[in-house]
Amino acid sequence: MSQEQKRNHEHDLKALEYRVDELIQLCHQLKGENQALRDQQGNLMSERANLMEKNEMARSRIEAMIMRLKNMESEHG
Repeated sequence: MSQEQKRNHEHDLKALEYRVDELIQLCHQLKGENQALRDQQGNLMSERANLMEKNEMARSRIEAMIMRLKNMESEHG
């Protein structure tokens, strides 16, 4: 193998090593982003459940007020 071929192989190997390092860094970054998105999804699901519960409580209270108003109307009607 000639010196030029050796240099070309070494250059190719270094380029490959650099690319592998870039891919490893990208994998770490994506893993962190993925975990952050999973955490955010969990928080949003919890918030959604709380909002649905509050909505149901508000609906029940409004229905109860409507029933009281109807009863008052029929008593004084």
